[in-house]
Amino acid sequence: MAVSRVLSAVFVAAIIVLDFALPAAAPRPTGRPAHHAERGFRNLDPTYEYPLIGRTIRLIRRGFEPVPQRGPAPDVLANDGVELRANGYAPTITWIGHSTFLVQIDGVNILTDPHWGDRASPVAFAGPKRLVPPGMRFEDLPPIHAVAISHDHYDHLDEATVQRLAATHRPRFFTPLGHREWFADQGITDVVELDWWESRTYRGVTFTCTPAQHSSGRGLHDQNLRLWSSWAIAGRRKRLFFAGDTGYYGGFKEIGRRLGPFDVAAVPIGGYSGYPKHPNHVNPEEALSVFEDVRGRLMVPMHFGTFELNREPFREPPERLLREAVARGLEERVAPLSPGQTIHW
Repeated sequence: MAVSRVLSAVFVAAIIVLDFALPAAAPRPTGRPAHHAERGFRNLDPTYEYPLIGRTIRLIRRGFEPVPQRGPAPDVLANDGVELRANGYAPTITWIGHSTFLVQIDGVNILTDPHWGDRASPVAFAGPKRLVPPGMRFEDLPPIHAVAISHDHYDHLDEATVQRLAATHRPRFFTPLGHREWFADQGITDVVELDWWESRTYRGVTFTCTPAQHSSGRGLHDQNLRLWSSWAIAGRRKRLFFAGDTGYYGGFKEIGRRLGPFDVAAVPIGGYSGYPKHPNHVNPEEALSVFEDVRGRLMVPMHFGTFELNREPFREPPERLLREAVARGLEERVAPLSPGQTIHW
């Protein structure tokens, strides 16, 4: 234990030195959007703070804390994909786990933040483990036409899954700005990069890159160099909002005004433990406010009960969400899914 503490102290010192060496987000260059910095991107809320040093120290402290009692894991409904592969044009949404959904709209099969890996980590032998298996085997997926990526964190952008998708399905990848080079390193060139509020239509479905409050980075030297986002996905008659990974801020009302209402809004509800108000993750009560702000008709929660990333018990986020929904008279408009569960919308 003493050796571990010494190594941890050295690691923290290295992080602090490197963090001060990293260029800070400078004021916006003249004539560019407010979320563009001199080097990379930034959030729009002027009170936003989430320094790398604090995150690193908090992460190391967790290594000395007892493993949380998570309680019963979510029930997994093993979805064999037969009905989804046979589906023509009926709109469906299937929760695979964490932030991964299979969305079917107008005959187009879309994945959000696909992750079939065992860890949310750059290495296979360490990092946050997957505690609940995917609700559908990768082999059982229907043909995937498009993939929407919200940002580059390891629990949302899994290299092995992306490579497998490119090799077997050859989808078009929709990403926020800054991801094209990463995908090119994987040998993937069918990538559409969009800034906030930019749209592109593919196979009759329109993908609009929309704002979120978060951060990016897969290492120490690429912090906030790639943009993060939510997504509005619109077919001929149906519209879906995918919030990605986000803290709460006032910009969701603008999404609702400009692109809503949405038939379904997929909103994160986990990852808030340890903060009264997490800058990067909404809690269940804030998630319901996001749902209302974007003018959603049905809320499907996500980003909970999958990886070791979240410290809260498995069932706490959906239980808090449902309590708040009852208090606001929205209980019939919230639909927590089990991994593998499909609903029509």
